[in-house]
Amino acid sequence: MKSLLTMVAAGALAAGPALADLMIPDLSYRTGPFAAGGIPFSDGYQDYFALLNARDGGIGGVPVRVVECETAYNTERGVECYEATRGDNPLVYQPLSTGITYQLIPRATADGIPLHTMGYGRTSAVNGEVFSHVFNYPANYWDAASVMINVLLEENDGSLEGKSITLLYHNSAYGREPIRTLETLAAQHGFTLNLLAVDSPGQEQGNQWLTIRRERPDYVLFWGWGVMNQVAIQEAINIRYPLENFIGNWWAGADHDVASAGQAAAGYRALNMNRLGDMPVFAEIQSHVIDAGLAAGDGTNLGSVLYTRGMYAAMLAAEAIRTAQEIHGVADITPAMMRDGMEALELTNARMEELGMPGIGPEFAVSCADHGGTGMAIMTQWNGTEWVTLSEFIAPDDSVTQPLVMEDSLAYAAEAGIEPRNCTDS
Repeated sequence: MKSLLTMVAAGALAAGPALADLMIPDLSYRTGPFAAGGIPFSDGYQDYFALLNARDGGIGGVPVRVVECETAYNTERGVECYEATRGDNPLVYQPLSTGITYQLIPRATADGIPLHTMGYGRTSAVNGEVFSHVFNYPANYWDAASVMINVLLEENDGSLEGKSITLLYHNSAYGREPIRTLETLAAQHGFTLNLLAVDSPGQEQGNQWLTIRRERPDYVLFWGWGVMNQVAIQEAINIRYPLENFIGNWWAGADHDVASAGQAAAGYRALNMNRLGDMPVFAEIQSHVIDAGLAAGDGTNLGSVLYTRGMYAAMLAAEAIRTAQEIHGVADITPAMMRDGMEALELTNARMEELGMPGIGPEFAVSCADHGGTGMAIMTQWNGTEWVTLSEFIAPDDSVTQPLVMEDSLAYAAEAGIEPRNCTDS
């Protein structure tokens, strides 16, 4: 078990007796077919905590200690990483895998350790009355599906009646998450939904793209990850499918997904839960972390789509730690206190500006009942050399997603024998 762990120094600690610290596990994957996404996210996640240590001495005067554990995006290894680290007072787990998340929800809840599954995992964890220790702010997969359809409605004068839409998805818990929402939206808006699964890791997609070439759907929505993304984009180019009608979710819109295709991939679109572009915080990370030799990687991922998202995830964790410290009047907080901080987290535009990340995400506030945030996303497009932002943050249709959240979460509660909390008095 110990061989799974790599201790990552997030900042220099003073010599002598062990000091209190804030332990953050990083369930990363730097190997395997999904490493291209796992590496930049982990770099951004760790480098932000390293910045806080180097520049501020930690959070509330307590240094952060990041413990990295390699999962290779494998559910069994992810559970092993959890078991290997859960006894070390971990404040929050970020599994970066829907499969691992599903396995950790009952374990972490029983252990009193919060999970943050931003933009992935079990969507109905939005319902904090059922999922007391799971948070998926600022958005989830059902939000993404709804935002995609809202964009297409806007582009088609408010009607998708008679249109055909194909969902091309990774054949896993991750890829299957949006199906129910899209089926509901298809019935509501009169479009035909076709489903095409791609087995992991996603390198073999020839049959699926032959189907797309034959049926020529009006749009292809894409739930891909890792090597699957590059293969799909190249297959779309090969059959001359109009790339502006090929739209990925926020895990299928990173730099490495399109870089190999370059100009040929121009027009491909993808959602993003975080804003792109330069931010003042990048210069601070460069100075205090990368140039100082404290970076998790070689520094080349700084500012990329998934590095930015990993940094964003770390910032949300750090702000929840600050909130927990304020609530409990203690700097060296426990996982239970961290849960309270996450449930009371409020992120404002003013605070994002102060942190050197202006507008990186939408404003949102978490509550006892709502662990999901606003669900907003922006639309981006690859222009052949870089990602450009096409929209402001777009809201999902809560009238569609919320009933599905309640139905699924209450079914889970009944199955798991959970008595939902009453948040009305909170």
